[in-house]
Amino acid sequence: MSLTAETTDYIVVGSGCTGAIAAQTLVEAGAKVLMLDVGKQDNKYKPLIPDKDFLTIRETDQQQYRYLLGENFEAIPWGNIKTGTHLTPPRQFMLDLVDRYLQVDSENFSPLESLAYGGLGNGWGVGCYVFSKPELEKIGLDKIKMMSAYKTVSARIGISGAKDDASPYTIGELDNYQAEFEIDANAKSIYKRYLKKKQTLNKKDFFLGKPALAILTKDLGERKKIAYNDMEFYSDRDQSAYRPWITVEELKKHPNFTYISDSLVTEFTENSDRVRVKAINTNTNEKVSYTSKKLLLASGVLGTARIVLRSFQSEDKQLPLLCNPYGYIPCLQPTMLGREIERHKMGFAQLSLFHDPNQQNFDIAMASIYSYRSLMLFRLIKESPLNFVDGRIFMKYFLSGIVVMGIHHPETSSNGKYLHLNRSETAITGDKLKINYQLSDLEKQTITQKENDYIWAMQTLGCYALKRVNPGYGSSIHYAGTLPFNEQNTAYTLAPTGRLNGTHSVYVADGSGFKYLPAKGLTFSLMANAHLVAESALTE
Repeated sequence: MSLTAETTDYIVVGSGCTGAIAAQTLVEAGAKVLMLDVGKQDNKYKPLIPDKDFLTIRETDQQQYRYLLGENFEAIPWGNIKTGTHLTPPRQFMLDLVDRYLQVDSENFSPLESLAYGGLGNGWGVGCYVFSKPELEKIGLDKIKMMSAYKTVSARIGISGAKDDASPYTIGELDNYQAEFEIDANAKSIYKRYLKKKQTLNKKDFFLGKPALAILTKDLGERKKIAYNDMEFYSDRDQSAYRPWITVEELKKHPNFTYISDSLVTEFTENSDRVRVKAINTNTNEKVSYTSKKLLLASGVLGTARIVLRSFQSEDKQLPLLCNPYGYIPCLQPTMLGREIERHKMGFAQLSLFHDPNQQNFDIAMASIYSYRSLMLFRLIKESPLNFVDGRIFMKYFLSGIVVMGIHHPETSSNGKYLHLNRSETAITGDKLKINYQLSDLEKQTITQKENDYIWAMQTLGCYALKRVNPGYGSSIHYAGTLPFNEQNTAYTLAPTGRLNGTHSVYVADGSGFKYLPAKGLTFSLMANAHLVAESALTE
């Protein structure tokens, strides 16, 4: 079936962070935009979650097990643990239909993809980082344009930040952000110790401060400021944390925006003045098509790679892949043991710790520091060396002093990291994405040394490492680099404007063009780049 939209100027594929921002830029410019999306939503658990803080729910709600553990106990992973099994039951709708339509074949890489309304943005940890000039240059982005785009996106989504030792690595030169959020007692204890040990830590090139987060500390439109209910991993009721579906819901109010769900875009063809997009209706598996003047792909790096490879009929073509190596280290802060945890706090990162040996804000590792409560004790107990009965008793006492440090490392391309499409007779799309991801011995050694450095820094801050956890390659959920920026019009690359080289009217608004991945969270930069790509699509 062919649905020809002759009056549509742009098709945007995907409702995640990049798709939402790109579509907003196009719509605000007056263009007629059609967004194609699968758009799965949570209609099961969302209505069950009360507008109360975590402790009140634990104390009073007789139905809490339904959304904290899941009606099928899906919060408790068994067997083969894959990226995404950590999601709480109300977030697991993000995985709906993924195994059916986005099949992956890999022995060493476990990615997280989503066909949800809002995409992976539903599980985003809302960390916002302004990349430095050297980082942007290595990625292939222009600093002046990106700084303007950062400000635009910040005004749209709302960011809270602080001026401290970490701000050169977080908000950078950004000046339009809300007041800083309140950190909890656990984090305050760490930060207080940092101020005492600052000289020692700074000599070793460690800098600690608050992260910049896409959460509101004052109301923005219909969105409410954070209530510190510690329910961020379960509910977006007050919309204090930014989710891309919030933007899409606003766009639906515009007459020049159309949203069509249940549409998995598979490929495109281009003629002189139109782009034809082919899709699968995920309700019926019927094939449909749409046309527009220009196409913006924002379907995530892996999803976009599939679409481009199918469209160019390049089954054997191998594309590069970037993914930040990631690991986490549960730590114990003894001075906080046995203390009562405050009722009102948040579950997002409390502090950010940066290690910058060259003092250049480039090619550095970073750690996000979390307190722990609302994700429940059972997730911690299985990481402890004790049996379940003893572990529960000890962890209940230790909980107020538990700190989880997640460490991200910068990433560059190498021969052992790549993907390509393989034919599959069983897959609905007719193919599977084959991924190989291997680190060199030098990369592994560098990561181990960085983790050792961070363990020392945390010990200096009064927190002692309990265990190193390597959740596997792909677990950072930071993917990029499959269609790297290139000014030479080379096939399977992007022009600096985001246009897919070899095409006239196809643009890529996600991270496919990034030639390098800083350790800092990339979502804010992805959205800024998506805004710039949309502007280019409007003017080219």
